[in-house]
Amino acid sequence: MSTTNSAPAKTFADIKEMTFERALKELEAIVGKLERGDVDLEESIEIYERGEALRDHCDRLLKAAEAKVEKLTLGADGKPSGTAPLDQNGDTPF
Repeated sequence: MSTTNSAPAKTFADIKEMTFERALKELEAIVGKLERGDVDLEESIEIYERGEALRDHCDRLLKAAEAKVEKLTLGADGKPSGTAPLDQNGDTPF
């Protein structure tokens, strides 16, 4: 059985303009509906696909924010002396 879908992927153009907070709120609402079973099968499929697009959008926004985050560097006296890019190997600036 093939795991690729032959149907073209739906585009949700409005999602591209959403803030992270708005996209996350809508994603949470979709998850809630799916968990409660408040929708029929066809609508479940549609909102699941929208949920995937929202998740991808949130992931892109988070990665972009991570790229902008900097950590403080401390001088020998323990006082902040500047900033450096956040390590991408999982280290936290805290």
